[in-house]
Amino acid sequence: MRSQQFEALVRANPENELYRFSLGQALESEGRGADAIPHYEWCCARKADWMVPRILLGKLLIAAGRRDDARKILREALALSVEQQHEDPEAEVRGLLADLE
Repeated sequence: MRSQQFEALVRANPENELYRFSLGQALESEGRGADAIPHYEWCCARKADWMVPRILLGKLLIAAGRRDDARKILREALALSVEQQHEDPEAEVRGLLADLE
């Protein structure tokens, strides 16, 4: 399991943003989305301009039925995608938000 590798890296280096992000991705790929949520939340809290973990977190929050939380984080992701001129993520997030309305 890939997540075990990243769990060990995070334990050894808990402040490393990329290890934490990669752990979230590994957990999600293993079907453990609920376990990935706190790691994506940590990434979002750590870096105000990091768009990708916000998008991934938003999707997981939707899947977990946490629509209000998802809406909030996806609005942040939308603002970042516009600010950073990332058109494809912007379109994706707009679609996710539209589905939540």
